[in-house]
Amino acid sequence: MGKKVSSQTRRELLEAVRRRYCESSKMDKAGILNELVALTGYHRKHVVRLLGQPVCSSEAPAVRDGCVGNRRLYDEAVREVLIVTWEASDRMCGKRLKAILPELVEAMERHGHLRLDAEVRRRVLRASAATIDRLLKPVRQGAHSHRKRRRSVKVNKDIPVRTFADWGQPEPGCLEIDFVLHSGMSVAGSFLYTLVATDVCSGWTEFVPLLAREQALVVVGLEVLFRQMPFPVRGVNSDNDSAFINDTLLAFCREHQIAFTRSRAYHKNDQAWVEQKNGGVIRRLVGYDRLSGVVAGQALAHLYQAARLHVNHFQPSFKLLGKERKGAKIRRAYEPPATPCERLLRHPAVDDNVKAKLRSQRAELDPVKLLHSIRQSQAALAALVAGDSSPQGPGRESLDQFLSQLPQLWRSGEVRSTHRRPSPNPRRWRTRRDPFETVWTDVLRWLQESPDITAKELFEHLQQEQPGRFPDGQLRTLQRRIREWRQVMAKTLVYSCTDENNQIADIQVVGAGSV
Repeated sequence: MGKKVSSQTRRELLEAVRRRYCESSKMDKAGILNELVALTGYHRKHVVRLLGQPVCSSEAPAVRDGCVGNRRLYDEAVREVLIVTWEASDRMCGKRLKAILPELVEAMERHGHLRLDAEVRRRVLRASAATIDRLLKPVRQGAHSHRKRRRSVKVNKDIPVRTFADWGQPEPGCLEIDFVLHSGMSVAGSFLYTLVATDVCSGWTEFVPLLAREQALVVVGLEVLFRQMPFPVRGVNSDNDSAFINDTLLAFCREHQIAFTRSRAYHKNDQAWVEQKNGGVIRRLVGYDRLSGVVAGQALAHLYQAARLHVNHFQPSFKLLGKERKGAKIRRAYEPPATPCERLLRHPAVDDNVKAKLRSQRAELDPVKLLHSIRQSQAALAALVAGDSSPQGPGRESLDQFLSQLPQLWRSGEVRSTHRRPSPNPRRWRTRRDPFETVWTDVLRWLQESPDITAKELFEHLQQEQPGRFPDGQLRTLQRRIREWRQVMAKTLVYSCTDENNQIADIQVVGAGSV
């Protein structure tokens, strides 16, 4: 590379080369750029910008950075007009404002809201969308200084991530928490939530209903759950729900010296302990119907008070010890099934006073009475969903009646009112016109004359008498009708005490039966 030229020489060289550069092909432009970069020492992009500017002359002054010569093209007057039109357009972006600006300025001038000098008006309409955005940028920043507060990134950094493999063998008191939504088929509107907390070590599960998913209510719900836990809480692990990941819950955990962690986003297996309780406990108790309102919340709370004792003291569960992959198969090993209470009584880290309270509580509990209370609460929830206010119904019997029904309760099928669906009423009406309505009298006469005649022979006889009226697809309908008639006639022979009028009525009903 040769010796660099002076600044004056550089400018003269650029002026001499600019016209040739603008008229050259793409390959020739690349060669010109290489020469100028070597001679001037400028950056290649800077040379491109300089050569791309129009040739300065007295008739066509150079426009640089919104200036004509030494005079700014878009002065304060233009900026003020743009601010007024931007507000009048309900704060549009530059591209949309550029499209509507001529009509908007004309309309505002027509109604006397603007009085623009001809030169200012020309400059305003000449401004590009990018220029409008550049001139309005400080105005927009001042107007949106109070934006909606988003979840702080610092909160995410302050809450460490815990995966499924990081648990190891924790002591009792390490909880996983999650929400269960009672929204039915749609999440629109207001509905109830259940806050669930599960101990990873023992599987002890507590749950409480919430009227809304709000961080202050989450803290109140956790305080209730912590009081119901038979052991002190050491840590809490949640998913990435905004109701959990916030400064309120983080401050609550720091105040009570509780380790607060979170799972990875879109990794439900990181919260496998509480996720299995969502389906195995909450959905099994409540179902999937939509629950909303204070009354439903009170009924749900009453259900949970009995269910928490029944689940933790009388419902054994499996606990995964480990899993091993062999090719495409995964072999899992589980502990023998045990209740959460039994696991706490066997754990050496649980205080003896806690174990004594658990034994005393378990000795006083009646599992059948708890189950009866659960069924009554489920019946109340089902009545709220269905709008049934009658005092009688399934699940509303007394304890003695409930005990007497236990041996035969299995015959009733589903016993949980929250999961029972009303049986559909049988259809008693006709959905289309009876094709044999006008010829049924002839069919009965032929049956009386030849009782052994088949329905197919009768159908062929009808087709011969009335060609084109009965398509082949109606044979099955006639067969079903004749079979019903013969069943009625057989009953008249077996039950000789049947009244003749009733026989005739039965035949008439069969003749007008559903197809």
